Amino acid sequence: MEEIEHKYIEVNGLKLHAAEIGGGSLSAVVFLHGFPEIWYSWRHQMIAVAKSGFRAIAPDFRGYGLSDPPPQLEDATFSDLIADLLALLDALALSKVVLIGKDFGARIAYLFELLHSERVSGIITLGVPFVPPARPAIPKHLPEGSYISRWQEHGRAEADFRRYDCRTVVRNIYMLFSRSEVPTAHENQEIMDIVDSSMPLPPWFTEQDLDVYTSLYQKSGFQTALQVPYRSLHEEFNIADRKVEVPALVIMGGKDYSLNFSGIREYIESGVAKVYVPKCETAFLSEGSHFMQEQFPDHVNQLILDLLERNFFYETVL
Repeated sequence: MEEIEHKYIEVNGLKLHAAEIGGGSLSAVVFLHGFPEIWYSWRHQMIAVAKSGFRAIAPDFRGYGLSDPPPQLEDATFSDLIADLLALLDALALSKVVLIGKDFGARIAYLFELLHSERVSGIITLGVPFVPPARPAIPKHLPEGSYISRWQEHGRAEADFRRYDCRTVVRNIYMLFSRSEVPTAHENQEIMDIVDSSMPLPPWFTEQDLDVYTSLYQKSGFQTALQVPYRSLHEEFNIADRKVEVPALVIMGGKDYSLNFSGIREYIESGVAKVYVPKCETAFLSEGSHFMQEQFPDHVNQLILDLLERNFFYETVL
């Protein structure tokens, strides 16, 4: 990872960390992480797009990794992260970019395009299709024991996580999210109790990778991650025009647990999303998990590069 550079950028009164590589004549591509990820989860994709002539930038959201925490944690929202992204593009003098988002980073990518369409030339999302802002961001019919329900409850996840060191918490979440079932605890269980500690890490996720994630979450903690996304999913956005007009690609993993949320698989397979994103394509990786960009980096890289190169996304700067 020596070729990836790191910088801190003043954004809305905070210092945000961003990893960057590449400086070709083609578009800048901004990668937006999910949870329990960080800029590092995009390492394979950053190097691939940079080698193809694109400029790759992967920030840590406020309160994640090496970025400063929000000043009032309990008030942090998706809107803050969207405002940070706009300020980041301004600070880097980028008038238009391609956004690639995963997990809740995909939600930010779509909302940013709806609010600032003049700054976006294309969108690629992993594991999350476009969902109109008027629809609830929380999947329907969540059981009380689902990880989302539990992590929305103030204090419960904090107490659950405190029973373990940071490395174990990160490892457990990676193990849970690598499965095809939605992580759900029984009535007298906590989410961390679901994990079989004797199970080895997935072959594509090394102890060295775990070391990197652990060091970053030791710095940031999990407080912001619990607030945004989980405790901010009820945030409302009053957006009149809900259509995304730029070229888009959704990459879904056939074994991603998110497909098992009520109605998600049917929504994707129905093609309803094309009403809102007319230029959207969908690709499935049949064996892909929630972490497909780390599990199958070559496949994901090729899908990304195919869309980028077909649409001639040339770089534009302010």
